[in-house]
Amino acid sequence: MRVLLAGATGAIGRPLTRALIANGHEVLAVARRAETAQAATALGAEVVRADAMDRDGLLRALDGLRADAVIHELTALTAPKRTLDENDPSTLLRTRGTANLLAAAEILGAGRFLTQSMALGYGYTDHGDRVRDESDPFAVRNGNVADFVIDGLRSTEEQAFAAGHVDGIALRYGLFYGPGTWFDATPGSRPTPVPWNGGGLVPWIHVADAAAATVAALERGSGGQAYNIVDDRPARWGEVAAAARGGRAVRLPGRALRLMVPYFGPLMVDTVLRVSNTRARRELGWTPGYPSYREGLAAARP
Repeated sequence: MRVLLAGATGAIGRPLTRALIANGHEVLAVARRAETAQAATALGAEVVRADAMDRDGLLRALDGLRADAVIHELTALTAPKRTLDENDPSTLLRTRGTANLLAAAEILGAGRFLTQSMALGYGYTDHGDRVRDESDPFAVRNGNVADFVIDGLRSTEEQAFAAGHVDGIALRYGLFYGPGTWFDATPGSRPTPVPWNGGGLVPWIHVADAAAATVAALERGSGGQAYNIVDDRPARWGEVAAAARGGRAVRLPGRALRLMVPYFGPLMVDTVLRVSNTRARRELGWTPGYPSYREGLAAARP
């Protein structure tokens, strides 16, 4: 397939571009800046210079081009803000950005649309021992600052599913770890603050496994479906951070984390979430190459 990919040089975008090309697909990468255009070209993609948040400019740049599918992997997580609101950059990419990319899919004649969602959309709260799957309620507000994230996830999924001109698919990824993420075993990566007691238990996924699952969803996923793209074993924030940085994680009391960045409380301290990947295994023919962060981080070390 010929695929328009927004976010081709991000943490998942780089391995996804490589995986798409390795599977025989052509990648048309949306690049806003010259440096990202150069990086996408180096990965083997054809580049369209445009800003996904500029609807008119995006559509002009795509005029006369064709593609079979559009994949939305845009987020803005490199410098998290201290507080969240409806104008958070990642939320806007999931609301307005999704609408713009759906319009792009229409003029490209694309029949499939994959969008990046998150397994944390099941709720930033303590779910106890229950394992959540795609039949559970999703994107339900919990009355805390993370509701702005929930709103964005709900918007991107609902838009993808409701669009009449594409088969919309939502990929509910676990937290990314691996090269290019906050949890990278590469020497010299920066320590990450985590709760003193290790923090909440959440689902994870190595970016290479996330890329492989995305290719599988492109090829075999069903329109109107969401898929949990998570590994086999959830883990605590402190475990993963310490393993990624050789024990150099910065451990802080939960209260201090809440004061530093208020939404770190619901995210890092309060959430206990176990998520099933059974549907993705069964319907996409995908299994995570790394069952947990232990195997994934170990593979990155010399």
